[in-house]
Amino acid sequence: MNILVTGGASGLGKSITEILLSNKNHTVYFTFCGSKENAATISSKFPNSKAIKCDFNDLETVNSLCEIIPTLKLDVLINNAYSGNFITKHFNKIPADVFNSDFNKNIIPTVFITQSAISYFKKMKSGKIITILTSALVNKPPSGASSYVANKAYLQSLVKSWAVENKKFNITSNSVSPSLMLTKLTSDIDERIIDQIIDNHPLKKILETSEVAETVAFLVNSSQQINGIDLVINSAESIK
Repeated sequence: MNILVTGGASGLGKSITEILLSNKNHTVYFTFCGSKENAATISSKFPNSKAIKCDFNDLETVNSLCEIIPTLKLDVLINNAYSGNFITKHFNKIPADVFNSDFNKNIIPTVFITQSAISYFKKMKSGKIITILTSALVNKPPSGASSYVANKAYLQSLVKSWAVENKKFNITSNSVSPSLMLTKLTSDIDERIIDQIIDNHPLKKILETSEVAETVAFLVNSSQQINGIDLVINSAESIK
């Protein structure tokens, strides 16, 4: 399979990229921006990997990626990239332009890339889209995460639309919604809060990025019958 992972050089993206690269029959294209050293390490370790520089804050590089997507002959697109923080401030303390900025640097590039991939998939009459969401969308969102959760909710709606609109072309669209992981996205959360989360967790442990990557790998290899679903990974802390 030919697979594209956005934001595939660090955090969860790195775990996804590496688990897919462990299958030598896969060619994995992964985008990176600030994680140049990680990208170089992955490229040197896995000959079936291809690193692509893409800055979601620079639409010119996003457009360049969209232009080459047909040449990659993709089977799977994994929408993982997200820049910013999970927890920031309460809604009323966030300047309005921050919501606009977060949307423009995270959602718009994802929309453009997915449009390009779907156009190719429709010609091939086959393709898979896997989008990383968050279990914070289930029931009660945490305080201070309004911008992040709102953006993921927007993507959640798109995931469903992509599934419905493209099912006749043998194109699937599914998502994975993991609970809190220790990555750059959550690096600014107070350690006391992390300890409290661990103490309240059914398994008394934080979700590992490798565990989420395994779920993504399952969807990569799953039947086209699996379409329009969201796999929540939160140890039943909250149920849809």
